[in-house]
Amino acid sequence: MADKTLETLFHDTLKDIYYAERKILKSLPKMQRAAQAPELKAAFEKHREETEGQIERLQQVFELIGKPARGKTCDAIEGILAEGEEIMDEYKGKAALDAGLLAAAQAVEHYEITRYGTLKRWAQVLGMDEAVRLLDETLQQESQTDEDLTALADAAVNEEALRPAAE
Repeated sequence: MADKTLETLFHDTLKDIYYAERKILKSLPKMQRAAQAPELKAAFEKHREETEGQIERLQQVFELIGKPARGKTCDAIEGILAEGEEIMDEYKGKAALDAGLLAAAQAVEHYEITRYGTLKRWAQVLGMDEAVRLLDETLQQESQTDEDLTALADAAVNEEALRPAAE
């Protein structure tokens, strides 16, 4: 059995986030369709486009370490996305739907931020300067998306959630 080193942990975690990003990419169109506010629909579309670029950067990191770009099942993202599905089912047509979708999207962002922050730090320790640059680009993008979602929640979505649904 091979040694379990920081390099193997880096590779395992890279596979984890690669799987997660691909699952997120598949779930974003459904979240976009479910959203009621045009601003939230637009935010999901923007995130979908960004996620495509993030997957490409991950593929570049796999190339840098000489490994094929393959994911491994990420139970954490499966659970977070399942919660988002539950919100879509339980709050369909309700005023609080967008607030719930936004909260689910932020849970995804927070997970991604932790993964990319960790991978960036490990890449620094491992002396992978190009991987650090690629991972940092995505980390900054994820952090900005989280801030944008918070601003959207504060500007309108949370207030809208207070209104009773029209019967």
